[in-house]
Amino acid sequence: MAYVWVAVGGAIGSVARYGVGQWAASAMGSAFPWGTLIVNVVGSFIIGAVGGSTALPDHLRLLIAVGVCGGFTTFSAFSLQTLTLMQAGAWPQAGLNILGSVLLCLVAVWLGFMAAAALR
Repeated sequence: MAYVWVAVGGAIGSVARYGVGQWAASAMGSAFPWGTLIVNVVGSFIIGAVGGSTALPDHLRLLIAVGVCGGFTTFSAFSLQTLTLMQAGAWPQAGLNILGSVLLCLVAVWLGFMAAAALR
């Protein structure tokens, strides 16, 4: 049954990632991978909240942390997009993507953890 929870969550996360990516590209343009940055920060917050929560049963942890966040966050896409920016000579944008993704996601996971701790 654990695989079913992960699969359902992965489907939800993947569709959500695609939707956020499409929205970000239309709203903010495609010169910078805003969609990837957004999903990584939001996903980090969510996984932080799940990791910091003691009230969630195991099946919901699998659904959300492994499934939804696994399908939603896009570290591999981040890596490819950063390399593409570097190859295009867009070093400031590549640096912004690296710093923004790493720092904002660390802050987001901490905020999610703290939010879950506050709700305990």
